[in-house]
Amino acid sequence: MLKDAAQLKGFSIHAKDGELGAVDDFFFDDQTWTIRYLTVETGGWLSGRSVLISPVSVIHTDWQLRRLDVALTKDQIEHSPDIDAHRPVSRQYEAEYLRYYGYAPYWSDPLSGIDYYPGGLLMPSMTAVALAPEVSANPQDSHLRSNSGVTGYRIAASDGDIGHVAGFIVDDASWTIRYIEAATKNWLPGKKVLMSPAWISRISWEDFAVDTTLTREAIRTAPEYVESSPVTREYEDALYNHYGQPPYWT
Repeated sequence: MLKDAAQLKGFSIHAKDGELGAVDDFFFDDQTWTIRYLTVETGGWLSGRSVLISPVSVIHTDWQLRRLDVALTKDQIEHSPDIDAHRPVSRQYEAEYLRYYGYAPYWSDPLSGIDYYPGGLLMPSMTAVALAPEVSANPQDSHLRSNSGVTGYRIAASDGDIGHVAGFIVDDASWTIRYIEAATKNWLPGKKVLMSPAWISRISWEDFAVDTTLTREAIRTAPEYVESSPVTREYEDALYNHYGQPPYWT
């Protein structure tokens, strides 16, 4: 099911033995466009500490009740590695986090016998592939970006600017970002359109910009994205037909 990622904010997180807190943000991998972690504000029970929850642990998603159930206990989360939600997540921290929970590192060689979760995530492993390899402490080794950090980035078509990143559409079965929401109000007043990450040619973290191979005219005449309407397969068909691109499900 495809959902606007903005709806995740405020979702309650429930462990096996009680409520943990609420989703505040998420980190995605800028190479595979997969959500790797949810940032959860724990509120009073953990003195407001922020923690990361991997979608690997999610066992049920209820969009109507705005709730995620995870296969973790409050004790596990209380003693998980500390994280500063306002700083980049380093590969060194990820290795420590995955080692703690016993998850195999998603960046490992897929030929090593690891079973991958849909979208590139890893299912929990009893051995965790030697509990994660040694990694560098350099934050640049990680390709994680936060939703809040990228929202607002300028978007440039192949022939000029078109607007900015307004959000993301997520597949809740694979936790993959299927589309980037492009707000074109500075050029096409009030209109939002969707673009596949496959059509992104470059992301400049230094310039706060996203470049796409699409033209301004192609985007101008693209099917409009209306937040109140679901992203159906019919809408996706129309979108890919318009851009002349093969859909991700083929």
